Amino acid sequence: MSGIEGGLLEAERSLQQAQRDGDVAALDRLLDDRLVAIGPDGRRYRKSDDLDAYRSGHSRIDSLTEDDLEVVVVGTTGATFALCSVSGTFGGEPFAARLRYARTWAYRNETGWRVVAAQISPV
Repeated sequence: MSGIEGGLLEAERSLQQAQRDGDVAALDRLLDDRLVAIGPDGRRYRKSDDLDAYRSGHSRIDSLTEDDLEVVVVGTTGATFALCSVSGTFGGEPFAARLRYARTWAYRNETGWRVVAAQISPV
């Protein structure tokens, strides 16, 4: 794995840890301000929606275990495909699911790797 691929792998794992910890500051650093994400419910979310959900407790991850991860890098664009077993609370309701996270990342020297697009699908 090249250095830039290793950097993306590290960014993906940091994002997963931030989700587990509910670390809004880390999520803010790892999510691009222009983020567009499609949730497992098919709805479109922005960065502010995600951060607000963690801040308010609307979204809480109790357990997130990576079952599989693929990393692809082309130039300064990368993609991660993570299959995870996840449990927690969303909208006040407990949930447990296997989810496939497909994320598109952009690399800039000033910010490092940041997620610009994401799709979360139940498996």
